[in-house]
Parts: sequence; structure tokens; C-alpha cells
Amino acid sequence: MEIKNVPLPDVWHMRQAVMYPSESIDFVKLDLDEHGMHWGVYEKSELVSVISVFVEGKQVQFRKFATSVHHQGKGYGSTLLQYVIDWARHHGMHSMWCNARLNATSIYKKFGMQATGATWHKYGLEFIKMEKQLQRTMQIIPAIDIIDGKCVRLTQGDYERKKIYNEHPLEVALEFQDAGLKRLHLVDLDGAKAGAVKNWKVLETIAAKTSMVIDFGGGIKTDKDVNIVFNSGAALATVGSIAVKNEQEFVKWLLTYGADKFLLGADVKDEKIAVAGWLETTDVWIYDFIQKYIGHGVQQLFCTDVSKDGLLQGPSIDLYKNIITKFPDLHFIASGGVSNMDDVLELKAIGCSGVIIGKAIYEGRITIKDLATL
Repeated sequence: MEIKNVPLPDVWHMRQAVMYPSESIDFVKLDLDEHGMHWGVYEKSELVSVISVFVEGKQVQFRKFATSVHHQGKGYGSTLLQYVIDWARHHGMHSMWCNARLNATSIYKKFGMQATGATWHKYGLEFIKMEKQLQRTMQIIPAIDIIDGKCVRLTQGDYERKKIYNEHPLEVALEFQDAGLKRLHLVDLDGAKAGAVKNWKVLETIAAKTSMVIDFGGGIKTDKDVNIVFNSGAALATVGSIAVKNEQEFVKWLLTYGADKFLLGADVKDEKIAVAGWLETTDVWIYDFIQKYIGHGVQQLFCTDVSKDGLLQGPSIDLYKNIITKFPDLHFIASGGVSNMDDVLELKAIGCSGVIIGKAIYEGRITIKDLATL
């Protein structure tokens, strides 16, 4: 297999054969073709996949991505798309995007591309814009843990080691929003303990009174729980143990709601998945766990080293480095152990896409003003 530049006539013939076989060659030509880069995968001198790339400033658009019918499903298209991503990163591009057929977005989601905006119709087909940020920026995600409707923090998941920080979670969320933070990690600890969503009213209030993008987790075990979470205003449902214990149910949700509607959480001890409030360590290796769910379209994952959480002793840098190295296109979020701004900056330096911070904020070790400057 070889990837190289493709002459335009060959590009046009591939586009026509794969995408619009009933149309003429002129129909598949683009006005900008003469100014684009056209790459293809060759297998034993046979052209099997093509892509056309156009650069505007620091943005890359790719168009007319096509793989011959009898070579589809063999990895040629994925190899070619990864080639474009690597090229764009190497040349300092900030983002890449395409207009994709709605029924063909799954391949793009596997590479961390996300749907943006509304769909539209053309040629009798439904399209949507898919986009990916290439230069890593790290999103600060403050955490609010809820027990009895109050903002609390636990130490290492122990309900007996609880500290109440504010009787009114909305006040805390508004402070985060006023500082310019846009994401919120909301955890229903009552729900996690009961095995069913409990504090959905808190979610509903914060979602109605702020414009923050909220991921909500804790006790999501059934279809009813998922519906409550989304109907109460969460942008993402955060799930963890069910992905370990009931893969079939979680995959059903991914197919029903879309993988981009879920934030997958992985609690880890010695690189193995921990469940049941961290009391039970499984034999599931974290890297196998991630690989499996990337295959199901999961794009965002946060990982908590249970030996670090709530202790303010620093995050698990080596573990996170390994995950980012193995899965460079995953939107990876660090969680647990952050104690000061040096920790935050180190997580940014190793390439984390986000960091969840809780106790360090509430204990005054990191100020909201510090976070807002990143």
C-alpha cells in the first residue's frame, strides 16, 4: 500500500464511480480542484481511495473522500484520513472539516470529528458539517458533586469522608460561569449510591439558569435514567460502571442517542478498571477498555486514578501520557489528584484535552480566576 499524489483525471473517475455513478465526469469536478491537493491509496498500482484537500489559512477542508466499492471495509479509507490528519498537524493547521453525508459520519467520529450546526439537504441527500480541532487546547471542567441537593466533596469516594462546601449548587455553577468557564461536571452521588438518578432537579435548575455545557453522571443504569438526564438539560450523560458490567446496554444507548452524547468515565487502579465505588478492581485493562469503546464511536473519556482522587497529591501523569500516546485522537480528560496550577499546566503540556477539577478549587488551592486565564 502506498499513499501519493493522484492526477486529477484519476481523481474525477474515482469520485464518479463511487459517489455519483449515474452522473457525468463534469458533475464531480470542483471549481477549486486545480488549487487542491489530491492524495490516494494505491494497492499494487491500483488506485483504491482518494481524498481532495483544500487549505484556507489554518483550516483544512477535505472533500470528495471516496473508496472504491470492492475495497471498502478494508481500512484504506481510514489510513488515508489519518494521513491527512497527520499532514495537517505537521503543517500547523488549527482545524479540519468536511461536509459529510449524515449516514456516513461514523468514520469521522472515530477520528474525533464532531458534528456542528444543523443538517441540510442537497442532491436528495442529508449533510452535516464535521469538524476536528488539531492543535490541542485544554478545557477546564469544574466539578460539582451533589448529596441531598448540596455541593460536597468526598475523599477517595468514601461517603463517610464528606465535606459540604455550599448548600446551593446553582450559586457555585454561576460563579464558574461568571469566570468564563463553559463546561461543568455534575455528579449525583446519591444516584451513584442508589443505582438510579436522584438529583435531577439540581441538574434542571443549573441547566435552566446557566449556559454551561453540562455532563451529568451518577446512577445512570436504565433507559429511564438516560431520558431523565437529557430531558433535564444535560448535554452529555456520564457513564462508567455500566460500560464495564453491561456492555450490551451501553452500546444500545450509543446507537440510540449517538456516541457524541456520552462521556465515558474510567476509574483505574494499577491500570485496571475499578467499579463498585472503587471497592472492586476488575481484570479489564484500561487500554483494552478504551480501544473497545472507540470502536463503538465513543469520542470523550475521562480517567480517574482512584489512588489519587481527593488527596491533592498530583495527577497520574505517566498513566495519562500512555493513554494519550496510544489514542492520540481521543478527547481525553484527566481527573483526580489536581492540587495546584502546576498540575494543570503539566496536564496541558502532555496533551490532555480537558481536566476535571474539584477539591483544589473548593480548598482554595486553585482560584477560578487562575483557571479562566488558561
